[in-house]
Amino acid sequence: MSTTVTLNGYIVVPAAELAAVQAELPNHIALTLAEPGCLSFSVTQDADNPLRYNVAEEFVDAAAFTQHQTRVRASYWGQVTANVARHYTITGMD
Repeated sequence: MSTTVTLNGYIVVPAAELAAVQAELPNHIALTLAEPGCLSFSVTQDADNPLRYNVAEEFVDAAAFTQHQTRVRASYWGQVTANVARHYTITGMD
């Protein structure tokens, strides 16, 4: 029986890189939502801190989540977010 994998948390974007992150975010969201196994995906700017983006992801299983992570590392999003601080909790990868 497969278990869904969820990722919840936030990223903090360096101020000097905010424009690049904002410009690429819609493409990143669209590509992720189109991935096989993606159940939900949300990256939203925090209401109180414009450098913080809240992240919530759910994938059907560990294989789909791992494939997503691999794609992201090789993508333009991976390049423009190379310097962001990531604060995530991942469940379902056991």
